[in-house]
Amino acid sequence: MNEILSKNIAKTLNSLGFAKACKDTRVVVAMSGGVDSSVCAAMLAKEGYEVIGITLQLYDHGAAIQKAKACCSGQDIYDAKRVAEMCGFPHYVLDYESKFSDAVMDDFADTYLKGATPIPCVRCNQTVKFRDLLQVAKDLGADCMATGHYVRRLDGDLGAELHRAVDTTKDQSYFLFTTSQEQLDFLRFPLGGYDKSETRALAVELGLSIAAKPDSQDICFVPTGKYTDVIKKLRPDAADPGEVVHVDGTVLGTHEGIMHYTIGQRRGLNIPDGSGQDPLYVLRLDATKKQVIVGPRKQLKKTRIYFKDVNWLGAGLFEHALDGRNIMVKTRSMRPPVPAKFTAVGNDIAIDLANPEEGIAPGQACVFYDAQRPSRVLGGGWIVAAE
Repeated sequence: MNEILSKNIAKTLNSLGFAKACKDTRVVVAMSGGVDSSVCAAMLAKEGYEVIGITLQLYDHGAAIQKAKACCSGQDIYDAKRVAEMCGFPHYVLDYESKFSDAVMDDFADTYLKGATPIPCVRCNQTVKFRDLLQVAKDLGADCMATGHYVRRLDGDLGAELHRAVDTTKDQSYFLFTTSQEQLDFLRFPLGGYDKSETRALAVELGLSIAAKPDSQDICFVPTGKYTDVIKKLRPDAADPGEVVHVDGTVLGTHEGIMHYTIGQRRGLNIPDGSGQDPLYVLRLDATKKQVIVGPRKQLKKTRIYFKDVNWLGAGLFEHALDGRNIMVKTRSMRPPVPAKFTAVGNDIAIDLANPEEGIAPGQACVFYDAQRPSRVLGGGWIVAAE
């Protein structure tokens, strides 16, 4: 009897997983003005959902209009408004400039000054979008909030699970590892099962004028593509000079601020390699001593990763008995997941990679995936060191 009842209930679920008609389901859609979020909003509106579009103004509108390949610019706000008007659903622009500056831009500058490499898109999802905007959606009485991210939210035995997108070339799960279980329960990702070409085809089918709009490429608040200009503006004393030091202790030259460097960097060292000497790469940054430490490429290879501020997705299944557990991990957004295992180090847990990787930088993320179901995100943490 219970099995029959469960099957009958399942038949009543709409495409977003609610047991009611689409017209009775209110969805707030985060609209950046790009192709993905526009298609997300338009397709839900076409299905009959009660859609409310919200676009965030994250920085000065005048400067933003000049940006060509970054999200949330002045043009993007206009494009989102046009999509909403064409599809017949309300659209609102919220001024989040102050929130964005405090939560994302300040963190971006401070992370570089600490000798680490930040990921502002993760911080933006973690704070402005999935905390502040999500709360607005709840205040509006929405049943859920939808975004154009290329990830999948699947219902598991113990609740919602986060999975990689079908289109692995566009997968954005790396940028969503800080999503909490409570947030994931409320979020929906309608594009997770599509590849980008299918999304653009949908845009054409839906009659959206932005169907051929280029994807955003730059960090949204870096109008010239030079992130150091933004850091100097936010932190005027950021360009303190220091020494470029070989890993053997030899001082090779000087630099104009560690913010100009990241782990694995080869160009811009401004030092001669010397006759017969191997090319030099940035191995680490010492913010306290204001030193850029360089050395041969082979010393970039790391196998053990230490991290902090771990976020777990999995109803308490993964926090305990981790030592020796096999997993898959990503240490950069564009790298595929690779085999690794958790390793106990004193009272802490580290990651041991099955094969060494280069360019593992503090400030980046180490995202964990299930070894048995490699698409599933178990969580992740912020990298603090590697050896």
